[in-house]
Amino acid sequence: MSISRLACSILLTTMFCASAQAQYVWLDEKGSKQYSDMPPPKSVPKNKILKAPGGVPKPVATASEEKPASSASEASAKLEKPVTTASKNEDFNKRKAEQAEKDKKAEEEKTAAADKAKNCERARGYQQTLNSGARISRTDKNGEKSYLTDAQREQEAADVKKALAGC
Repeated sequence: MSISRLACSILLTTMFCASAQAQYVWLDEKGSKQYSDMPPPKSVPKNKILKAPGGVPKPVATASEEKPASSASEASAKLEKPVTTASKNEDFNKRKAEQAEKDKKAEEEKTAAADKAKNCERARGYQQTLNSGARISRTDKNGEKSYLTDAQREQEAADVKKALAGC
């Protein structure tokens, strides 16, 4: 009788251990591990299932490997939805608009840099004229010619120096 009890208890213990091994382990969309005795939802890709009952457990992904896995899940999510001509067209137009915006911004930056270089060259020329000691004349609002005084020349030289500091 004791042998049959011993055999029965060993059999029950083995069954409980086997049922404890029947667990699923997978990574959800946030990258955290999920444990369950039920299979994961159909939306979980096969490469995200770390352990299934009766299967050999897969090696645990490190933090550096989880980032590509999340992008892989995004890629598989994109593959799951049917790609229509309209969605392809929308993606193409979006990329085209982004490229046009980048090109426009680059052209504006190029134009601004050219204008700045041109203005710096003019300021250097004006500074040379001021430093040469030659008389500089201006035409006022009445159309009359007037010459810069020494104080005005010094003020102009200081202004040009400030402008050239940004070049």
